[in-house]
Amino acid sequence: MATSTTTKAARPVWRPTTRVGVGGQPFKYPLERAFVEPDWRRFPGWKDVTREQWETALWQRQHTVKNLKELKEVLGALLPDDLAASIERDIRERATMSMLVPPQMINTMNEQDLWNDPVRHYMLPAFDDRHPEWPSHPHASRDSLHESDMWAVEGLTHRYPTKVLAEMVSTCPQYCGHCTRMDLVGNDVPQVTKLRFQIPQKERFEQMLDYLRRTPQVRDVVVSGGDIGNLPIQQLEPFVSALLDLENIRDIRFASKGLVGLPQHFLQDEVLHGYERLARKARERGVSLAFHTHANHAAQVTPLVARASRKLLEIGFRDVRNQGVLLRGVNASSTELLELCFTLLDHASIIPYYFYMCDMIPNAEHWRVAVYEAQQLQHDIMGYLPGFATPRIVCDVPFVGKRWVHQVRQYDRDKGVTYWTKNYKTGIEAQDPGALTRQYEYYDPIYTLPEAGQEWWRMQHAHPAG
Repeated sequence: MATSTTTKAARPVWRPTTRVGVGGQPFKYPLERAFVEPDWRRFPGWKDVTREQWETALWQRQHTVKNLKELKEVLGALLPDDLAASIERDIRERATMSMLVPPQMINTMNEQDLWNDPVRHYMLPAFDDRHPEWPSHPHASRDSLHESDMWAVEGLTHRYPTKVLAEMVSTCPQYCGHCTRMDLVGNDVPQVTKLRFQIPQKERFEQMLDYLRRTPQVRDVVVSGGDIGNLPIQQLEPFVSALLDLENIRDIRFASKGLVGLPQHFLQDEVLHGYERLARKARERGVSLAFHTHANHAAQVTPLVARASRKLLEIGFRDVRNQGVLLRGVNASSTELLELCFTLLDHASIIPYYFYMCDMIPNAEHWRVAVYEAQQLQHDIMGYLPGFATPRIVCDVPFVGKRWVHQVRQYDRDKGVTYWTKNYKTGIEAQDPGALTRQYEYYDPIYTLPEAGQEWWRMQHAHPAG
């Protein structure tokens, strides 16, 4: 009987051909920046300030810089004369927010190069920072997102089907030059007479709660402002506790840039005890309680910020998340964004969540990036961070809301016009049959357009140069 043999193929052997991930990556990790609290005593005005004073919220508030005279007293010869003159001119002619910068925030600036420092760039705007031809886009507006048009009651914006924004106060521990709520927040400036809440605070808060009792489709409340860092815990705690008593409320998010600009406030025993009581009540009710802050550059995330963040997590907050803003000259490169995200995640246990494109408010063009630039940034930061900590870059489209930058329906790159659609109605569109089929426009900064597109805008909107 004939027999046959079958020859078994040799098992392939894997042999490395390259060393993937070891070198040559566009972004280098681990981080090289030292994670330390900068020494505030390098500034002439604070050379005798003790650590105990520095870490006291009251001292920080009392020494917050409110005008150019106080800035000069702190910085002394470190403030170049031409920068001081440019800041002074900006206050007179361009600024939409008054100066208000806590010592903690100034301490994150590079005193050796203040002209180019990213934190200075948006916390202490200078006239020469602004775009000389297009300081404002022709379609810029004071309330660019029309939030006040969507107030269900004064200060309560019902913009999304299941979510509301509660503007508790109209002040902050610090004022950012790019503030989207510059229409309401802060003191009057030469360019802007601010709006003011008309209803007394206690009555306004009760109206908000009453609306939420009558509106069971709302499950998510962002408690913001302004900034809750400026609302005493004795007023914040009862309001949030009342929210927790509403059966329909399942998510509550505190929003405060103060965690970055004034972390000392959130390390006070009285504040932490109030937050801990709210966190305990939220857990008992099965409600998610989270904290959202706003850091735009890695230099702002210091050990004090990390200590405050981790305290919130220790007492029972589900997450601390960061919602930054894309700002040219601050963080508009993948390297800057990734360094910020890793610093937040590694050192402060803060989850990078969103980066918003800067809104179309007056005199903000030099900060804004084009949609195609934002799309490229989203592409370039993918794959480095864990998925849950990879931030989404979003465009907050007027009348539409947050949209991932790749959700654009049409894009005219020559004229810098993007077209977006929406899938829900706001209160101002309740009777509008075309709201869900209409395309809504958003505009790139004109100086990012091809020359033909720039000339088209010049012809359409003649305007005086800066």
